[in-house]
Amino acid sequence: MNEIYQLAIVGAGPAGIATAVENYLLGVRDIILLEKDENHNATIRKYYKDNKRVDLEWKGQKVELDGNIYFIDGTKETTLDFFDEILKNHSVALQTHVEVTGIEKKDDYFEVYMAGKSIHAKYVVVTIGRMGKPNKPSYKIPPAIRKKVNYTIDECGSDEKILVVGGGDSAVEYAVDLSGNNDVTICYRRETFRRANPTNQRDIENAIAHNEVHPILGVNIDGVEATEDGRIKILFSEIEPEIYDRVIYAIGGTTPSAFLLGSGIKEEDGKPVHDEHYETNIEGLFVAGDITQESGGSIALGLNQGYAIACRIKHFYSCKH
Repeated sequence: MNEIYQLAIVGAGPAGIATAVENYLLGVRDIILLEKDENHNATIRKYYKDNKRVDLEWKGQKVELDGNIYFIDGTKETTLDFFDEILKNHSVALQTHVEVTGIEKKDDYFEVYMAGKSIHAKYVVVTIGRMGKPNKPSYKIPPAIRKKVNYTIDECGSDEKILVVGGGDSAVEYAVDLSGNNDVTICYRRETFRRANPTNQRDIENAIAHNEVHPILGVNIDGVEATEDGRIKILFSEIEPEIYDRVIYAIGGTTPSAFLLGSGIKEEDGKPVHDEHYETNIEGLFVAGDITQESGGSIALGLNQGYAIACRIKHFYSCKH
């Protein structure tokens, strides 16, 4: 028989770490935190530029913290250090490079499946984020240019003609950040950047005003083609095509519906169904993090969800054991 953990958490972002720590502080032991990437908070590591501001109040949402984790505004780097310290100070087993493929409810425990093995747990919390599966355009990307079509700025160099597609915080930050060493255009299907937070709205407006970023607003893209010299031809709906060296798509992420449904978790309007304790239709199986949020990204809400789940599990644990 496999060892039965009291709690298995799938995904080591803020909500996953908070769930682990809050449960530990309420007396739950034998907690395992499973992460498919090489370290915790993969979304912050991959999709946040260096020194990016990380705010408690996401997009102006005022959230009072309920639990024991005191998070404050900072940067990408200080936020990662903060969660490093939290994990170090609590007995939570973090296993990386482990991709969970499914969850099955047994009689009195869950079986959590991974490649070539499985573990057992009394309770399971799914905190995988949307950006684990970034949205991709509906049109096909020709193989010849796929290496120049990206979803982060990791591959970008300098002196490139770059098109950033999207109008949220990541798209705006990518465009502004890249504009210092590149010829940057940002394309968004709406007329304004109202999805971005106020600071980013000011930054992009300033960059456009100083001709550092070229805006293409209220315009859709029909498709892309490869040019003979390996560049990218963008086929706009309303204006003439344009050729770029690189394209960055920053158009959000997708709820991992196949995984959720395969584990028996019901969805509604693209989000997993849960009660006020973030418990799904399956008793003892919870969800937290940005897959439960309308726009995603609020660390404060994720921390509060972890605390709410811990309180619910403590109630179950004390009643049943």
